[in-house]
Amino acid sequence: MNQDSSSNSRYVRIAGIENAIEGQLMDSIMSDEGIPHRIHSFHDTAYDGLYQFQKGWGAIFAPEQYKTRILDILEKIRSDTQGVE
Repeated sequence: MNQDSSSNSRYVRIAGIENAIEGQLMDSIMSDEGIPHRIHSFHDTAYDGLYQFQKGWGAIFAPEQYKTRILDILEKIRSDTQGVE
């Protein structure tokens, strides 16, 4: 979703995303914190979501130096939403 075009940092896969809401929330928080990132959805209309069933909803890509902070944010989101279902 968000990409810092001024950065020459190499983007690596940081973590998997479980669903679209988690992806939107992570995008919002990382944008607010100024963390350069991309969120890639595995949805493919040609295969009617087959890859999402196998790989999960998507993944976060960012420069390696932000990995710890991103994983902390993701852990907080997931722990805050446990039992909300």
